[in-house]
Order: sequence, then structure tokens, then C-alpha cells
Amino acid sequence: MLAAVAAGLAVLTPAADAQVGTGPWISDSPGYSEQERGCGQISGLTFQLTCSTASGDQRAERRYTTYTGGTHQFEGSFKITSMSGSRISLKQTFRDGSNAGPYFMLAVEKGGRMYAVEGGATLGSGATVGTSVRVNTINQVGSSHKVYLNGSLKQTISSPGGSYYDKFGSYRTASGAGPITVQWSGIRFWHK
Repeated sequence: MLAAVAAGLAVLTPAADAQVGTGPWISDSPGYSEQERGCGQISGLTFQLTCSTASGDQRAERRYTTYTGGTHQFEGSFKITSMSGSRISLKQTFRDGSNAGPYFMLAVEKGGRMYAVEGGATLGSGATVGTSVRVNTINQVGSSHKVYLNGSLKQTISSPGGSYYDKFGSYRTASGAGPITVQWSGIRFWHK
């Protein structure tokens, strides 16, 4: 009888397993702030750049709490619902503190190519209007930063020690311009 009750409880307890990477993972709920600049607009999990301006600070993003050390995973899916612009960053891992600034930026071009802004490496294709893409990043601070698209590892780069934070939404890169509307869903965080 006790074994049956314990088995029933195990089924009802949600697992903290992440979509990618080896665990065990512990679920996180970091705080965030929203950033709307230039022609950036946020409505729930919909992020827009409403203009075609190719200069200035054009962004609509969520910026999550800074972390230092450990291993941290982000997961979220994006679907572009309209895009006549190009070269828009959708997911970022930023450094904070004395080394503050962009560290990893996943961007998309109008044809659906997904690439790392730093270095320009192609990470995938198919990010076209109406198609959902799942993004996972795993930052093992002081070791490596990994990028997964739809569950497949696409990039591993060195991760220096220090402080970092996650951002997602829509952000005009230095060579990009809107407009774009992107909907995010399934936002989850873990650490170990």
C-alpha cells in the first residue's frame, strides 16, 4: 500500500528536468525587468520593433536577474509572426559587472538564417514567419556556453568567470533594422 501511494506521489511531482544537458537541474524563477527603447513595444510575451530605423537603440526585451558562478540554463521558444526587417537579435547572454557587455547574441536574418552576432557563425536556418524555434542556452560560468536549437547542440564557446544575465525579445543589431514581431513562449530557467 505504501509503495502504491509513493508511486502515485512520484507521478504527481513535476520533474525539474531540462530539455537539454545532463542534470540534475533545479528550477529557477529569476526576476526580470522590461526594456522598451526607440520603436520597441512589449505586450505580454510579444516583442515588436515597429520601425525600419537602421540607427539608434531599438529594442523590446526582458532582462533577467544577474547570476555569478554555477551552471545556468535558459529555455524558450520564439515564433516570428511578421518580419520585413533583418538582422534582429532574439536571445542574448550578457556579461555584467566590470566586464559588462554583449557576450552571446542569437540573431535572425529575413531569410530565416540564425547566427551568432559575435563572429557571424551560422547556427541554423528555418526561423521563418510562423515557424516555432526552441532555444536553450547553458552557461557553465568559467567553462563553456552552449547553444541548442530545437534540442540540437549548435555552438560551444568558452565562458570566462564572472557575472552574466539572460535577455530575450527583439533587439536591432548594429547592421540590422525592423520591423519585426516575435512571440515567445515556454520560458523556463534552471541551475545546478
